[in-house]
Amino acid sequence: MNNLNLAAIGNCQISALLDERGKVVWFCSPRLDGDPVFSALLSGQDEPELGFYDVIIDDFSASEQRYVRNTAVVETILHDNIGGSVRILDFAPRFTHYGRQFRPVMLARIIEPLSGRPRIKIRLRPGYQYGRAKCERTFGSHHIRYLGADQVIRLTTDASISHVLEENWFVLERSLTLLFGPDEPVPESVDRLGRQFLDETKRYWQDWVQGLSIPFEWQQAVIRAAITLKLCTFEDTGAVVAAITSSIPEAPHSQRNWDYRYCWLRDAYFVIQALNRLGATKTMEGFMRYIIDIASRADGQHLRPVYSISGPHTLDERIIDTLPGYRGMGPVRVGNQAYLQTQNDVYGAVVLAISQVFFDERLGQPGDRYLFERLEELGALAVQNHDQPDAGLWEYRGRSEVHTFSALMCWAACDRLLKISERLGLKERARYWGTQARQIGKAIDQHAWSKELNAYSGSFNSAQLDASLLLMHELGFKNVNDPRFQKTIAAVGRHLRQEKHLFRYTAPDDFGVPENAFNICTFWYIEAIATSGHEEEARDMFEYMLSCRNPMGLLSEDIDPATGELWGNIPQTYSMAGIINVATRLSTSWREAF
Repeated sequence: MNNLNLAAIGNCQISALLDERGKVVWFCSPRLDGDPVFSALLSGQDEPELGFYDVIIDDFSASEQRYVRNTAVVETILHDNIGGSVRILDFAPRFTHYGRQFRPVMLARIIEPLSGRPRIKIRLRPGYQYGRAKCERTFGSHHIRYLGADQVIRLTTDASISHVLEENWFVLERSLTLLFGPDEPVPESVDRLGRQFLDETKRYWQDWVQGLSIPFEWQQAVIRAAITLKLCTFEDTGAVVAAITSSIPEAPHSQRNWDYRYCWLRDAYFVIQALNRLGATKTMEGFMRYIIDIASRADGQHLRPVYSISGPHTLDERIIDTLPGYRGMGPVRVGNQAYLQTQNDVYGAVVLAISQVFFDERLGQPGDRYLFERLEELGALAVQNHDQPDAGLWEYRGRSEVHTFSALMCWAACDRLLKISERLGLKERARYWGTQARQIGKAIDQHAWSKELNAYSGSFNSAQLDASLLLMHELGFKNVNDPRFQKTIAAVGRHLRQEKHLFRYTAPDDFGVPENAFNICTFWYIEAIATSGHEEEARDMFEYMLSCRNPMGLLSEDIDPATGELWGNIPQTYSMAGIINVATRLSTSWREAF
């Protein structure tokens, strides 16, 4: 695997990534954080022994790939050198069935001849325990069962079972359907069932997109970002993962390889903001339900920075020695030790995320006094910890400081509790939370302002810049015209900007000096300069960032500012939410457009 030019499919239970020729190189089962049945993305080579699922055409000449309009269905066309071509349609079935969302643990694939007499080969090589072993196989007249350590997946198909088992070349003369999913018999026509699944899945996604509120400009980019955010959702609990993948390094040979198939509380505010701007209220409400469940289980105790997609489980980190890693750049990690860190920004992240339920009349279950009291418990922790050292937003593993962003988010927790108190008519609580917010604000102004930088610093009583300081206006801490905020924007631009990209920070950390820019920080910078009156520059930078997406419209976490190459886990929730938030902020309104 040479690049991150990948396409994502999924159904909010599982997701998969396909390369430019339609090879499935990443697929975890039976849910987003499960064992990767297909793990070629981390195999370290283009042709691994197992962990992939592809269709290859004899005498290959070229390929094309696109999404079927406004869907999560991928169309890949393979051409040979003598005029033959085939079309592959890949998707994970999702639609309403008997009043419920039908989202099986299934990848559906339809292969069609388009021209000539193309010869193809189907190669289906699942593995288990992170590439440790091949699956055992049993088969019948129209199915193959793949037996792993703790799950069995069945391929049901109208293709020749012998051709699939033996990976034979054959001439594709008719459409073939392959359903790779539950170990359950399919008594009906596979072709008819596959077509039904395809039609219903396309209809679901297109209907969902029709219900979105999108800006006039950059519509296709926003729609693709919205669908991708949806694909990062585990609908059973409402959780949104940081990314579909694990262990794609942030930069070559950097060791910055993390498992992102979990839910970070820090993401909650930005993702909910994006979903709210889209009008994707059901997805937003599901995520808020997940966050509320996390908050209610805390019972006044410290929150973890990151949780599993089903909530309370531990995420002990371990290294997998059976997978060499992306381009051989290990280690491959499962779990994330950040769940044990102290990150004091989480209290503000949760309060900010849940605040929506007290003000949004569209939601089915409005916030009440009971929920407010649970949030007050988190507010008390924010007050207690706003000036205490922590690992910070960027999860430093080797040092602990009083990070300005953590203090800022503690301030935001108190500020939102003030507003909720006023909403509920609780005057005494409003006065209390107003007092706490002012005190934390004074501490930030006293200890985070650096005379040396002539700007706010990334941690108290230091002289290091941090891109998260760009959020001071977004969070309501500073007016956009505040001289200190404007000086901070200018300082961040001078020291953290490289070409049209922003670094999180440039000081050495546990792994040395950062090598690549961080995409969400670039979006924060674009919004900051736009609100400061530099809209033309902001639009230019945004257009450039859109050009940095891969051919399927996806963004990862990081980017090489010199080459534009994507690095880090993909698709990155933060980055896709950034596209939505910036496009909504910068776009000409529909009224102005006409």
